Formats: sequence, C-alpha cells, structure tokens
Amino acid sequence: MEHIVTVQGVVTASDDWTPFADFMEPTDAELDAIEQEMPLILADVDLLDAQIITLDRTPTELDTRRIRRARHRVLVERRTLANLTAGGMGGVA
Repeated sequence: MEHIVTVQGVVTASDDWTPFADFMEPTDAELDAIEQEMPLILADVDLLDAQIITLDRTPTELDTRRIRRARHRVLVERRTLANLTAGGMGGVA
C-alpha cells in the first residue's frame, strides 16, 4: 500500500514566516481594478440580498420594488464601469 501525502513546506512559528508567497499577493494594478469595480460589486450584493429575501415567501410589492431598484443600480454601475473602461482605452469599446 502506498501512502499519499501532501507536499508542502514545514510551518514554524518564526518571525519571517508569511502565509502566502509574494507572487500570491495581488499587485497594485489588481487592487486598483478591484477598487474601481467595488460599486458594481456592492450593487450586485444588494441585488442578491433582495432576491434572497424572497426565496422562501411570495414577494410583496415592497420586495418587487426593492429588486427592481437593485437591478437598476446594477445596470447603472455596469454602464458607469463600461464608460470608465472605454474612456481609459482612448474611446475604443
């Protein structure tokens, strides 16, 4: 019988140990892209929250309005992000 083991470095409690290698950290450009997309991410989360609320019940008029507003906000944020991205490329979409 052969034993299957994971291959990994030994973890010790030294001061220089970090949980991730440097190449696993996001770059400044990636962090900037995430920050630029954050309004859209938050709008998507709000839409999901509104939809989750209605999973176990019949949506009320208030729920329907909340979902409609959340969808509208997602579309607005997508448009804004698309315009920012297109503007950064010299107007080429």
